[in-house]
Amino acid sequence: MQIRIRCLALFVAVLLGAVARADGVPRIVGHRGLLRHAPENTLSGFGACMNLRLGFELDIRRAKDGVLVVMHDADVKRTTGAKGKVSDFTFAELRRLDAGRWFDPAFTGERVPTLDEVFKLLKERGHAGTLVCLDIKEEDETMTGEIVALAKKHGVLDKVVCIGLAIEGPQVRAKLRSADAKTPVAVLAPQPEGLAKALAEKNADWVYVRHIPSVEEVKQIHAAGKRVFLSGKLVAGNEPPVWRRAAEAGVDALLTDFPLECQQTFRAMKARKD
Repeated sequence: MQIRIRCLALFVAVLLGAVARADGVPRIVGHRGLLRHAPENTLSGFGACMNLRLGFELDIRRAKDGVLVVMHDADVKRTTGAKGKVSDFTFAELRRLDAGRWFDPAFTGERVPTLDEVFKLLKERGHAGTLVCLDIKEEDETMTGEIVALAKKHGVLDKVVCIGLAIEGPQVRAKLRSADAKTPVAVLAPQPEGLAKALAEKNADWVYVRHIPSVEEVKQIHAAGKRVFLSGKLVAGNEPPVWRRAAEAGVDALLTDFPLECQQTFRAMKARKD
C-alpha cells in the first residue's frame, strides 16, 4: 500500500510540474495585471495579459452591498480620484468611478471590475497556461465560498490559486477547501526553515516562497504533490538573473511587475537550449 501511495504521489508531482512548466519555464504572473502598461486591476490589463500568454494577479474586496470587486487599496482615491473606502460604496457607486484616467487619459472610462466579470473574461480568453492569483484582501463568513462558487460558475477553478490572507491563514485555507476540495491554495514558506511545515499543510497544493529555492527543495516540494510559487522583492523588479535562477531551480510560477521582460528572458533561455 505504501509503495502505491508513493507512486501516486510521484505521478501527481510529475503531472503538476508538466502543467505548470509545459514549456520548461515558470508561469509568469503579472502583478495586478500589466500595471506598467495599463491601469492596474482592470479588464484592459487582464485582457492584455491573456493576449500575451501571461498570467495575472488581482486583489479581491467587497463593496458595501456585498458584490466582490477587484481593487488593491482599501481606499478608492489612488486609482479613481474619489474619496472613501471600497466598503463604503455600493457596486453601482463604484461603477460610476473612473479607474483608468489616473493612469493615462487613453484609459478614461475604465471601470472597477467585479470578480465575476474577470472570471467570465478568463473563461473566454484564457489559454492552457493562464494562471490567475487571487489575492484575498479581507475575510468574512461567506467570502471564500463566494470566490470558489464564482470560479466554478465560469469553469475556471483550475486556472486560479488563492493567495493573500490564505497563505498565512489556516482558517482561510480550510474554508476555501471546504467550499471545494479541488480549490488551488498556497501556503507561505518565506524561507527554507518553513518548508517542512508548508509541505505538511493538507489544505494547500502550492508553496508560496520569497526566496530562490534550491533544486533539491523544489524536488522535495514536487515530491509532496505541491507546486512552487515565487514572489517578493527578488523577482518583482526587472531582474533577469534572478528569473533565470528561479527557472533553473524548477520554480513553477513567479509574480513580477515586469512580466514582458520576464517573458523575453525565458524565451531567450529556451532559444539557447533549442
